Amino acid sequence: MTLQLHKGDILGLLGPSGCGKTTLLRIIAGFEQPGDGKVEISNRLVYGPSVFIPPEQRGLGIVFQEYALFPHLTIAENVAFGLKKQPKNMAKIRVNEVLTLVELKGFEKRYPHELSGGQQQRVALARALAPQPKLMLLDEPLSHLDIQVRLQLREEIRDILKGAGISAVFVTHDQEEALVISDFVGVMHKGHLEQLGTPEEIYNHPISRFVAGFVTQANFLPAYRQGNMWSTEFGCFECNKKNTSVEADIHDSGEIMIRQEDIILEPTNNSEIVIRTRRFLGREYQYCLQTPSGNELHVRTMLNTLLPIGTRVNLLISGNKIRLFPVVGTT
Repeated sequence: MTLQLHKGDILGLLGPSGCGKTTLLRIIAGFEQPGDGKVEISNRLVYGPSVFIPPEQRGLGIVFQEYALFPHLTIAENVAFGLKKQPKNMAKIRVNEVLTLVELKGFEKRYPHELSGGQQQRVALARALAPQPKLMLLDEPLSHLDIQVRLQLREEIRDILKGAGISAVFVTHDQEEALVISDFVGVMHKGHLEQLGTPEEIYNHPISRFVAGFVTQANFLPAYRQGNMWSTEFGCFECNKKNTSVEADIHDSGEIMIRQEDIILEPTNNSEIVIRTRRFLGREYQYCLQTPSGNELHVRTMLNTLLPIGTRVNLLISGNKIRLFPVVGTT
């Protein structure tokens, strides 16, 4: 596994529980040591053959799930905790700078219990930023917050990190969170880096069945090769070569991936595909379709597509929106 992060970039480590993303973060931090390999921070080797730099000497800022604020200290004192070696006047200036950056100016004399969860997390972020670290490590910092606070704070965290000009590694199991916050996303699976790319690359061009299933809201349809086409119970599709994995191209069967938002529904009396349920999601509808074989297909549409339950529909899908993967277990 090789990861390289450029100065000022935010890397999101994304994957399900137990995939190794927090372990990787702890290796970077120096809390755990890998069996081999090396870790460099700002072109400085901090772990490698015969080299181990302890965590406190790596120039890191760390924000965990728990805010770990000192309840008996004021907000200003919490933020200044890592600035003990600086002169008091310089530390005070720095505290003011980072509290302004996280939009908590004027909260200096309050205590953690007087703040909301989102505000406490911003204090934790300010405390980590205060010593001007070379790299920020954030381990699912939003997981304990209510959904509305998470949506707001994830935007703020990106702006804060960009405003500080500090590189960061952000661990999350939330796909949307990773895509929104990160400049680059690394998808992890069973201790391995499955794919690394921009959010657009990860979403639009997943390189494996796992990435496609975990990151995108997609349907997977059994498919069989018929000449240049791939046959499914919904019809035949032509899959572009660039959208076909090498492993899938050598087999006569596979799975076609179609994202929910890439399907257009066309009402018709001649189809055996029926709308079974419709869910209103605020900005869109989600339809569950039932196929003749009893399988289900999920489709998301904008609000201008309003079809009653029981409507028979055809599916319109652009060929360049389809990706083909091998059946799980084939090589």
